[in-house]
Amino acid sequence: MSGADPLLDSLRAAVTAAPEDMTLRLHLAGLLLDAGEQQEAITHVAAVLGREPGNTAATGLMARALAPEAPAPAVGTPAFDWAAAEAEVSDVVGPRFAPEAEDPEPVPAHPPSGSTRFAVERPDLRLADVGGMDAVKKRLEAAFLAPLRNEKLRALYGKSLRGGLLLYGPPGCGKTFFARALAGELGAGFLAVGIHDVLDQWAGTSERNMHDVFLAARAAAPCVLFFDELDGIAQKRSAVVGGVLRQVITQMLAELDGVSADNEGVFVLAASNMPWDVDPALRRPGRFDRTVLVVPPDDHARRAILEYHLRDRPVENVKLKPLVARTEGFSGADLAHLCEAATEHALLDSVSTGTARMINQDDLLAAAAEMRPSTGPWFTTARQVALYANGDGTYDDLAAYMKRRKLL
Repeated sequence: MSGADPLLDSLRAAVTAAPEDMTLRLHLAGLLLDAGEQQEAITHVAAVLGREPGNTAATGLMARALAPEAPAPAVGTPAFDWAAAEAEVSDVVGPRFAPEAEDPEPVPAHPPSGSTRFAVERPDLRLADVGGMDAVKKRLEAAFLAPLRNEKLRALYGKSLRGGLLLYGPPGCGKTFFARALAGELGAGFLAVGIHDVLDQWAGTSERNMHDVFLAARAAAPCVLFFDELDGIAQKRSAVVGGVLRQVITQMLAELDGVSADNEGVFVLAASNMPWDVDPALRRPGRFDRTVLVVPPDDHARRAILEYHLRDRPVENVKLKPLVARTEGFSGADLAHLCEAATEHALLDSVSTGTARMINQDDLLAAAAEMRPSTGPWFTTARQVALYANGDGTYDDLAAYMKRRKLL
Protein backbone atom coordinates (compact mmCIF):
# COMPACT_ATOMS: atom_id res chain seq x y z
CA MET A 1 0.00 0.00 0.00
CA SER A 2 1.45 3.42 -0.94
CA GLY A 3 1.48 6.63 1.08
CA ALA A 4 -1.32 7.32 3.53
CA ASP A 5 -4.46 9.08 2.27
CA PRO A 6 -6.98 10.02 4.98
CA LEU A 7 -9.98 9.61 2.64
CA LEU A 8 -8.88 6.20 1.39
CA ASP A 9 -8.10 5.08 4.94
CA SER A 10 -11.56 6.14 6.08
CA LEU A 11 -13.23 4.28 3.20
CA ARG A 12 -11.13 1.17 3.89
CA ALA A 13 -12.31 1.23 7.51
CA ALA A 14 -15.92 1.70 6.38
CA VAL A 15 -15.69 -1.30 4.01
CA THR A 16 -14.18 -3.40 6.81
CA ALA A 17 -17.12 -2.46 9.02
CA ALA A 18 -19.73 -3.06 6.27
CA PRO A 19 -18.31 -5.69 3.86
CA GLU A 20 -21.76 -6.34 2.31
CA ASP A 21 -22.09 -2.74 1.07
CA MET A 22 -21.26 -3.23 -2.62
CA THR A 23 -21.82 0.45 -3.50
CA LEU A 24 -19.24 1.50 -0.92
CA ARG A 25 -16.75 -1.05 -2.26
CA LEU A 26 -17.15 0.26 -5.81
CA HIS A 27 -16.64 3.86 -4.64
CA LEU A 28 -13.44 2.86 -2.85
CA ALA A 29 -12.26 0.86 -5.89
CA GLY A 30 -12.71 3.88 -8.15
CA LEU A 31 -10.68 6.13 -5.86
CA LEU A 32 -7.99 3.45 -5.55
CA LEU A 33 -7.67 3.31 -9.34
CA ASP A 34 -7.34 7.11 -9.45
CA ALA A 35 -4.57 6.78 -6.89
CA GLY A 36 -2.77 4.09 -8.89
CA GLU A 37 -3.65 1.26 -6.46
CA GLN A 38 -4.72 -1.25 -9.15
CA GLN A 39 -4.19 -4.44 -7.16
CA GLU A 40 -6.22 -3.34 -4.15
CA ALA A 41 -8.92 -1.95 -6.45
CA ILE A 42 -9.13 -5.27 -8.33
CA THR A 43 -9.66 -7.10 -5.02
CA HIS A 44 -12.70 -4.96 -4.17
CA VAL A 45 -14.18 -5.13 -7.70
CA ALA A 46 -13.78 -8.92 -7.73
CA ALA A 47 -15.68 -9.11 -4.44
CA VAL A 48 -18.56 -7.17 -6.01
CA LEU A 49 -18.61 -9.31 -9.16
CA GLY A 50 -18.62 -12.44 -7.04
CA ARG A 51 -21.88 -11.29 -5.48
CA GLU A 52 -23.36 -9.48 -8.49
CA PRO A 53 -21.97 -10.91 -11.79
CA GLY A 54 -24.11 -8.58 -13.90
CA ASN A 55 -23.06 -5.33 -12.17
CA THR A 56 -22.12 -3.06 -15.09
CA ALA A 57 -20.30 -0.51 -12.90
CA ALA A 58 -18.07 -3.26 -11.49
CA THR A 59 -17.43 -4.65 -14.97
CA GLY A 60 -16.35 -1.23 -16.19
CA LEU A 61 -13.99 -0.71 -13.23
CA MET A 62 -12.47 -4.17 -13.77
CA ALA A 63 -11.83 -3.41 -17.44
CA ARG A 64 -10.22 -0.11 -16.43
CA ALA A 65 -8.06 -1.80 -13.79
CA LEU A 66 -6.83 -4.49 -16.18
CA ALA A 67 -6.14 -2.14 -19.11
CA PRO A 68 -2.41 -1.88 -19.94
CA GLU A 69 -0.83 1.41 -19.01
CA ALA A 70 0.31 3.59 -21.90
CA PRO A 71 4.08 4.09 -21.80
CA ALA A 72 5.10 7.60 -20.87
CA PRO A 73 6.83 9.49 -23.70
CA ALA A 74 10.56 9.96 -23.34
CA VAL A 75 11.37 13.40 -21.95
CA GLY A 76 13.14 15.64 -24.41
CA THR A 77 12.92 13.16 -27.32
CA PRO A 78 10.56 14.28 -30.09
CA ALA A 79 8.42 11.57 -31.71
CA PHE A 80 9.63 10.48 -35.15
CA ASP A 81 7.30 11.59 -37.93
CA TRP A 82 7.01 8.47 -40.10
CA ALA A 83 4.49 10.07 -42.47
CA ALA A 84 6.82 12.93 -43.29
CA ALA A 85 9.74 10.55 -43.80
CA GLU A 86 7.74 8.38 -46.21
CA ALA A 87 6.71 11.43 -48.19
CA GLU A 88 10.35 12.50 -48.63
CA VAL A 89 11.49 9.15 -50.06
CA SER A 90 8.29 8.08 -51.79
CA ASP A 91 9.86 8.42 -55.25
CA VAL A 92 12.65 5.99 -54.31
CA VAL A 93 11.16 3.66 -51.69
CA GLY A 94 7.73 2.09 -52.02
CA PRO A 95 5.14 2.24 -49.25
CA ARG A 96 5.76 0.08 -46.22
CA PHE A 97 2.42 -1.74 -46.61
CA ALA A 98 0.85 -2.72 -49.92
CA PRO A 99 -2.84 -1.81 -50.38
CA GLU A 100 -5.13 -4.79 -49.79
CA ALA A 101 -8.20 -5.71 -51.84
CA GLU A 102 -11.48 -5.90 -50.00
CA ASP A 103 -12.19 -9.33 -48.55
CA PRO A 104 -14.75 -11.26 -50.61
CA GLU A 105 -18.03 -12.18 -49.01
CA PRO A 106 -17.56 -15.35 -46.95
CA VAL A 107 -19.31 -18.42 -48.30
CA PRO A 108 -21.71 -19.69 -45.65
CA ALA A 109 -21.13 -23.27 -44.54
CA HIS A 110 -24.86 -23.83 -44.32
CA PRO A 111 -27.85 -22.35 -46.11
CA PRO A 112 -28.88 -19.04 -44.53
CA SER A 113 -31.86 -18.88 -42.20
CA GLY A 114 -35.17 -18.76 -44.04
CA SER A 115 -33.76 -20.61 -47.05
CA THR A 116 -36.02 -22.65 -49.28
CA ARG A 117 -34.28 -25.98 -48.67
CA PHE A 118 -37.48 -27.20 -46.97
CA ALA A 119 -39.97 -28.00 -49.73
CA VAL A 120 -43.64 -27.17 -49.12
CA GLU A 121 -46.07 -29.28 -51.14
CA ARG A 122 -49.75 -28.76 -51.92
CA PRO A 123 -51.59 -32.07 -51.34
CA ASP A 124 -54.77 -32.76 -53.30
CA LEU A 125 -55.86 -35.46 -50.83
CA ARG A 126 -59.00 -35.20 -48.71
CA LEU A 127 -60.21 -37.23 -45.76
CA ALA A 128 -62.81 -38.72 -48.11
CA ASP A 129 -59.88 -40.35 -49.95
CA VAL A 130 -59.10 -42.37 -46.81
CA GLY A 131 -61.19 -45.54 -46.86
CA GLY A 132 -63.02 -46.33 -43.63
CA MET A 133 -61.37 -45.18 -40.36
CA ASP A 134 -64.53 -43.20 -39.49
CA ALA A 135 -63.67 -43.00 -35.78
CA VAL A 136 -60.34 -41.37 -36.56
CA LYS A 137 -61.97 -38.96 -39.02
CA LYS A 138 -64.55 -37.88 -36.42
CA ARG A 139 -61.81 -37.28 -33.87
CA LEU A 140 -59.84 -35.19 -36.35
CA GLU A 141 -62.96 -33.24 -37.25
CA ALA A 142 -63.75 -32.43 -33.61
CA ALA A 143 -60.22 -31.73 -32.49
CA PHE A 144 -58.91 -29.80 -35.46
CA LEU A 145 -61.08 -29.21 -38.50
CA ALA A 146 -64.42 -28.03 -37.06
CA PRO A 147 -62.90 -25.08 -35.14
CA LEU A 148 -60.94 -24.04 -38.23
CA ARG A 149 -63.94 -24.18 -40.57
CA ASN A 150 -66.33 -22.25 -38.31
CA GLU A 151 -64.66 -18.98 -37.43
CA LYS A 152 -67.83 -17.34 -36.00
CA LEU A 153 -68.64 -20.31 -33.79
CA ARG A 154 -65.02 -20.49 -32.69
CA ALA A 155 -65.19 -16.84 -31.63
CA LEU A 156 -68.56 -17.38 -29.91
CA TYR A 157 -67.27 -20.27 -27.82
CA GLY A 158 -63.79 -18.78 -27.34
CA LYS A 159 -62.18 -21.86 -28.88
CA SER A 160 -58.44 -21.39 -29.15
CA LEU A 161 -56.44 -22.69 -32.09
CA ARG A 162 -53.23 -22.70 -30.13
CA GLY A 163 -51.57 -26.04 -29.72
CA GLY A 164 -50.79 -28.90 -32.01
CA LEU A 165 -52.16 -32.30 -32.81
CA LEU A 166 -50.30 -35.55 -32.18
CA LEU A 167 -51.23 -38.62 -34.23
CA TYR A 168 -50.06 -41.82 -32.57
CA GLY A 169 -50.40 -45.53 -33.08
CA PRO A 170 -48.59 -48.55 -34.52
CA PRO A 171 -46.28 -48.06 -37.50
CA GLY A 172 -47.59 -48.38 -41.04
CA CYS A 173 -51.17 -47.32 -40.26
CA GLY A 174 -51.28 -44.11 -42.28
CA LYS A 175 -50.47 -41.29 -39.85
CA THR A 176 -48.55 -39.36 -42.53
CA PHE A 177 -51.36 -40.01 -45.02
CA PHE A 178 -53.88 -38.53 -42.57
CA ALA A 179 -51.65 -35.49 -42.05
CA ARG A 180 -51.51 -34.87 -45.81
CA ALA A 181 -55.29 -35.31 -46.05
CA LEU A 182 -55.75 -32.72 -43.28
CA ALA A 183 -53.60 -30.25 -45.22
CA GLY A 184 -55.74 -30.93 -48.28
CA GLU A 185 -58.95 -30.35 -46.29
CA LEU A 186 -57.59 -26.98 -45.15
CA GLY A 187 -56.30 -26.02 -48.60
CA ALA A 188 -52.94 -25.45 -46.91
CA GLY A 189 -49.35 -26.24 -47.78
CA PHE A 190 -47.73 -29.33 -46.28
CA LEU A 191 -44.18 -29.38 -44.91
CA ALA A 192 -43.03 -32.80 -43.65
CA VAL A 193 -39.99 -32.86 -41.39
CA GLY A 194 -38.09 -35.95 -40.25
CA ILE A 195 -35.30 -36.52 -37.79
CA HIS A 196 -32.69 -36.32 -40.57
CA ASP A 197 -33.89 -32.82 -41.49
CA VAL A 198 -33.18 -31.49 -38.01
CA LEU A 199 -30.38 -33.33 -36.26
CA ASP A 200 -26.80 -32.51 -37.23
CA GLN A 201 -23.41 -33.44 -35.82
CA TRP A 202 -22.20 -29.82 -35.60
CA ALA A 203 -22.91 -27.79 -32.47
CA GLY A 204 -25.68 -25.26 -32.94
CA THR A 205 -26.74 -26.50 -36.38
CA SER A 206 -29.60 -28.69 -35.14
CA GLU A 207 -31.19 -25.76 -33.30
CA ARG A 208 -30.81 -23.57 -36.39
CA ASN A 209 -32.40 -26.29 -38.53
CA MET A 210 -35.40 -26.35 -36.19
CA HIS A 211 -35.69 -22.56 -36.44
CA ASP A 212 -35.45 -22.70 -40.25
CA VAL A 213 -38.24 -25.30 -40.40
CA PHE A 214 -40.62 -22.92 -38.63
CA LEU A 215 -39.42 -20.00 -40.79
CA ALA A 216 -40.26 -21.97 -43.94
CA ALA A 217 -43.71 -22.91 -42.59
CA ARG A 218 -44.49 -19.30 -41.60
CA ALA A 219 -43.40 -18.06 -45.03
CA ALA A 220 -45.76 -20.58 -46.69
CA ALA A 221 -48.75 -19.97 -44.38
CA PRO A 222 -51.36 -21.32 -44.33
CA CYS A 223 -49.27 -24.42 -43.86
CA VAL A 224 -49.46 -27.74 -42.02
CA LEU A 225 -46.07 -28.35 -40.42
CA PHE A 226 -45.75 -32.09 -39.82
CA PHE A 227 -43.07 -33.69 -37.63
CA ASP A 228 -42.70 -37.39 -38.38
CA GLU A 229 -41.34 -39.68 -35.64
CA LEU A 230 -41.59 -36.99 -32.98
CA ASP A 231 -40.26 -39.39 -30.36
CA GLY A 232 -36.94 -39.46 -32.27
CA ILE A 233 -36.63 -35.67 -32.43
CA ALA A 234 -37.98 -34.88 -28.97
CA GLN A 235 -37.25 -37.73 -26.61
CA LYS A 236 -37.69 -37.30 -22.88
CA ARG A 237 -34.84 -35.09 -21.74
CA SER A 238 -34.44 -37.23 -18.63
CA ALA A 239 -33.42 -40.11 -20.92
CA VAL A 240 -31.18 -38.08 -23.25
CA VAL A 241 -27.40 -38.44 -23.00
CA GLY A 242 -25.59 -35.39 -24.41
CA GLY A 243 -26.66 -31.84 -25.06
CA VAL A 244 -27.70 -31.78 -28.74
CA LEU A 245 -31.19 -33.26 -28.33
CA ARG A 246 -31.80 -31.16 -25.22
CA GLN A 247 -31.06 -27.99 -27.16
CA VAL A 248 -33.27 -29.12 -30.06
CA ILE A 249 -36.20 -29.70 -27.71
CA THR A 250 -35.66 -26.31 -26.08
CA GLN A 251 -35.61 -24.65 -29.50
CA MET A 252 -38.76 -26.52 -30.55
CA LEU A 253 -40.58 -25.39 -27.41
CA ALA A 254 -39.60 -21.78 -28.10
CA GLU A 255 -40.84 -22.01 -31.70
CA LEU A 256 -44.14 -23.65 -30.69
CA ASP A 257 -44.73 -20.95 -28.09
CA GLY A 258 -44.12 -18.25 -30.71
CA VAL A 259 -41.34 -16.65 -28.66
CA SER A 260 -39.57 -15.08 -31.64
CA ALA A 261 -42.41 -14.93 -34.19
CA ASP A 262 -46.15 -15.40 -34.57
CA ASN A 263 -47.33 -18.83 -35.74
CA GLU A 264 -50.59 -17.53 -37.21
CA GLY A 265 -51.56 -19.78 -40.10
CA VAL A 266 -49.11 -22.54 -39.12
CA PHE A 267 -50.90 -25.72 -38.04
CA VAL A 268 -48.48 -28.04 -36.27
CA LEU A 269 -49.03 -31.79 -36.45
CA ALA A 270 -46.80 -34.66 -35.41
CA ALA A 271 -46.78 -38.44 -35.59
CA SER A 272 -45.26 -40.85 -33.11
CA ASN A 273 -45.21 -44.60 -32.73
CA MET A 274 -44.22 -44.17 -29.08
CA PRO A 275 -45.80 -41.02 -27.64
CA TRP A 276 -44.88 -42.14 -24.12
CA ASP A 277 -41.24 -41.45 -25.08
CA VAL A 278 -41.95 -37.82 -26.10
CA ASP A 279 -40.72 -35.15 -23.68
CA PRO A 280 -43.62 -34.25 -21.34
CA ALA A 281 -43.04 -30.52 -21.93
CA LEU A 282 -44.28 -30.99 -25.50
CA ARG A 283 -47.59 -32.43 -24.27
CA ARG A 284 -48.56 -29.38 -22.23
CA PRO A 285 -51.37 -26.98 -23.21
CA GLY A 286 -50.53 -24.82 -26.20
CA ARG A 287 -48.18 -27.43 -27.65
CA PHE A 288 -49.12 -31.01 -28.70
CA ASP A 289 -52.04 -31.04 -26.29
CA ARG A 290 -54.51 -32.93 -28.52
CA THR A 291 -53.98 -36.56 -29.49
CA VAL A 292 -55.63 -38.86 -32.01
CA LEU A 293 -55.09 -42.62 -31.99
CA VAL A 294 -54.58 -44.01 -35.50
CA VAL A 295 -55.20 -47.75 -35.29
CA PRO A 296 -54.87 -50.52 -37.90
CA PRO A 297 -57.44 -50.13 -40.70
CA ASP A 298 -60.94 -51.43 -40.09
CA ASP A 299 -62.83 -53.75 -42.47
CA HIS A 300 -63.90 -50.99 -44.83
CA ALA A 301 -60.41 -49.49 -44.90
CA ARG A 302 -58.73 -52.87 -45.48
CA ARG A 303 -61.01 -53.50 -48.45
CA ALA A 304 -60.14 -50.07 -49.91
CA ILE A 305 -56.41 -50.62 -49.37
CA LEU A 306 -56.47 -54.06 -51.01
CA GLU A 307 -58.40 -52.70 -53.99
CA TYR A 308 -55.88 -49.89 -54.32
CA HIS A 309 -52.84 -52.18 -54.35
CA LEU A 310 -54.45 -54.69 -56.74
CA ARG A 311 -55.86 -52.13 -59.17
CA ASP A 312 -52.99 -52.36 -61.67
CA ARG A 313 -52.18 -56.06 -61.19
CA PRO A 314 -53.56 -58.97 -63.28
CA VAL A 315 -56.11 -60.43 -60.85
CA GLU A 316 -58.88 -62.94 -61.48
CA ASN A 317 -61.95 -63.98 -59.43
CA VAL A 318 -60.69 -62.37 -56.22
CA LYS A 319 -63.19 -62.25 -53.36
CA LEU A 320 -62.18 -59.53 -50.95
CA LYS A 321 -64.59 -60.37 -48.10
CA PRO A 322 -62.74 -63.50 -46.84
CA LEU A 323 -59.42 -61.75 -47.39
CA VAL A 324 -60.58 -58.76 -45.32
CA ALA A 325 -61.68 -61.11 -42.51
CA ARG A 326 -58.33 -62.92 -42.62
CA THR A 327 -56.28 -59.72 -42.27
CA GLU A 328 -57.73 -58.17 -39.12
CA GLY A 329 -55.00 -56.29 -37.28
CA PHE A 330 -52.88 -55.82 -40.41
CA SER A 331 -51.48 -52.35 -40.99
CA GLY A 332 -51.71 -50.59 -44.34
CA ALA A 333 -48.07 -51.44 -44.94
CA ASP A 334 -48.80 -55.11 -44.16
CA LEU A 335 -51.59 -55.16 -46.75
CA ALA A 336 -49.34 -53.62 -49.40
CA HIS A 337 -46.75 -56.32 -48.67
CA LEU A 338 -49.43 -59.02 -48.86
CA CYS A 339 -50.36 -57.95 -52.40
CA GLU A 340 -46.69 -57.91 -53.37
CA ALA A 341 -46.15 -61.42 -51.93
CA ALA A 342 -49.21 -62.79 -53.78
CA THR A 343 -47.86 -61.28 -57.00
CA GLU A 344 -44.50 -62.98 -56.47
CA HIS A 345 -46.26 -66.30 -55.79
CA ALA A 346 -48.18 -66.11 -59.10
CA LEU A 347 -45.06 -64.94 -60.96
CA LEU A 348 -42.89 -67.81 -59.70
CA ASP A 349 -45.64 -70.32 -60.51
CA SER A 350 -45.88 -68.91 -64.04
CA VAL A 351 -42.11 -69.26 -64.46
CA SER A 352 -42.08 -72.88 -63.19
CA THR A 353 -44.98 -73.98 -65.41
CA GLY A 354 -44.02 -71.91 -68.41
CA THR A 355 -47.55 -70.52 -68.63
CA ALA A 356 -48.44 -67.01 -67.47
CA ARG A 357 -51.51 -66.85 -65.27
CA MET A 358 -53.47 -64.30 -63.29
CA ILE A 359 -53.22 -63.61 -59.55
CA ASN A 360 -56.07 -65.47 -57.88
CA GLN A 361 -57.72 -65.92 -54.50
CA ASP A 362 -55.40 -68.77 -53.51
CA ASP A 363 -52.32 -66.60 -54.05
CA LEU A 364 -53.68 -63.88 -51.78
CA LEU A 365 -54.85 -66.27 -49.06
CA ALA A 366 -51.53 -68.14 -49.16
CA ALA A 367 -49.65 -64.86 -48.75
CA ALA A 368 -51.91 -63.88 -45.85
CA ALA A 369 -51.32 -67.25 -44.15
CA GLU A 370 -47.57 -66.68 -44.26
CA MET A 371 -47.80 -63.28 -42.58
CA ARG A 372 -48.44 -62.02 -39.07
CA PRO A 373 -49.53 -58.44 -38.34
CA SER A 374 -46.49 -56.24 -37.83
CA THR A 375 -48.50 -54.30 -35.25
CA GLY A 376 -48.23 -57.12 -32.69
CA PRO A 377 -45.01 -55.95 -30.95
CA TRP A 378 -46.38 -52.41 -30.75
CA PHE A 379 -49.53 -53.54 -28.99
CA THR A 380 -47.42 -55.60 -26.58
CA THR A 381 -45.65 -52.42 -25.49
CA ALA A 382 -48.85 -50.38 -25.60
CA ARG A 383 -50.55 -52.89 -23.30
CA GLN A 384 -48.06 -52.08 -20.53
CA VAL A 385 -48.66 -48.36 -21.05
CA ALA A 386 -52.46 -48.72 -20.98
CA LEU A 387 -52.31 -50.84 -17.81
CA TYR A 388 -49.60 -49.12 -15.78
CA ALA A 389 -48.87 -45.67 -17.23
CA ASN A 390 -52.32 -44.22 -17.83
CA GLY A 391 -53.00 -42.63 -14.48
CA ASP A 392 -53.98 -39.29 -16.03
CA GLY A 393 -56.22 -40.83 -18.71
CA THR A 394 -53.97 -39.82 -21.61
CA TYR A 395 -54.32 -43.24 -23.22
CA ASP A 396 -57.98 -43.98 -22.46
CA ASP A 397 -58.76 -44.25 -26.17
CA LEU A 398 -55.93 -46.77 -26.57
CA ALA A 399 -57.19 -48.82 -23.62
CA ALA A 400 -60.76 -48.79 -25.00
CA TYR A 401 -59.60 -49.95 -28.44
CA MET A 402 -57.48 -52.75 -27.00
CA LYS A 403 -60.40 -53.94 -24.85
CA ARG A 404 -62.66 -54.09 -27.93
CA ARG A 405 -59.98 -56.10 -29.73
CA LYS A 406 -59.52 -58.28 -26.59
CA LEU A 407 -55.87 -57.25 -26.42
CA LEU A 408 -56.14 -55.94 -22.87
